[in-house]
Amino acid sequence: MKRQVILGGIAIALASTVALAQETPPATSGDTPAVATPAEQNPAAPVAGENSFTEEQARERIAEAGYREVSALKLDESGVWRGTAMKEGKSVAVALDFQGNVVAN
Repeated sequence: MKRQVILGGIAIALASTVALAQETPPATSGDTPAVATPAEQNPAAPVAGENSFTEEQARERIAEAGYREVSALKLDESGVWRGTAMKEGKSVAVALDFQGNVVAN
């Protein structure tokens, strides 16, 4: 009986150690989110990288950022969607990167 209690205590101690070891490590950089949100944008945008947005998704994301009449969208060699749009009555060049950052050039 005493042996079972000791083995049970050891098992609990080992299980606790394993649980502690599985804590989520801190992010390597809190400054650049993997995906941009309307409130957060990477200051280095547009960021080059493999872009998974379709043309229609890119058009919608740019429109959600306040641009209208989005046209001439093309995916460039660095993975950035580029085109033109209207904002505040002016025609501007716009870009959307793989993180979802929308910028006017």
